[in-house]
Amino acid sequence: MIIQKFPQSCLFVKTNGKKILIDPGTLKYREEYFGIWNSVDIVLITHKHSDHCNCEVLKRLDKSIKIYSTKEVKQAYPELNISVIKENDVIKLDSIKIEVVHAVHGYQPLLKNGGQVYENVGYIIDDGKNRLYTTSDTICFENNYKADILCVPVTGHGLTMSAFEAALFAKEVGATLTLPIHMDNTAYPPDIKYMSEMFEKFDVEYEMLENGEIIEVA
Repeated sequence: MIIQKFPQSCLFVKTNGKKILIDPGTLKYREEYFGIWNSVDIVLITHKHSDHCNCEVLKRLDKSIKIYSTKEVKQAYPELNISVIKENDVIKLDSIKIEVVHAVHGYQPLLKNGGQVYENVGYIIDDGKNRLYTTSDTICFENNYKADILCVPVTGHGLTMSAFEAALFAKEVGATLTLPIHMDNTAYPPDIKYMSEMFEKFDVEYEMLENGEIIEVA
């Protein structure tokens, strides 16, 4: 499984001969990304916020690329041809199984007047060898999900887990590798020192990927 990080929560995953793009957003988008984004088989969007859904770029993608997301996202971006999914659905992509899982977007008063998220999902990509779980913007919640690779926000601010909860979450899902995401918004800066302390305290193996950086998991 090959994973390439793009700004905020965007991930490009290549496995079993298929390419998957997750949460291609507007934040720090660069036109040089378009060639890679336009080469994928499917796009997965977790929720409606524009840092996870770059509508203008998605409209330009090859029409054969299928876009999956929630009913709320489809309503927010009617110009996109979105295939609606919901929690507990399973998307099949040849030999790859993609589980649509629970997520709880945090709330704070700055989300009033249209910013609240009522439908939010995470995705677990299972290629038969590895399970990659990208949580979406979520606070901590009780679950029995299992994954080898966890892609999780660590910024807190009432919207997502802080590094403390993210470290505990990683241990609970059994991740052997954790990739911190959702760190590019200067309005909600991550505390890298605190994150490192929490991950080390709870013995969480992690990698900090730069935008554009690629990691391969055997």
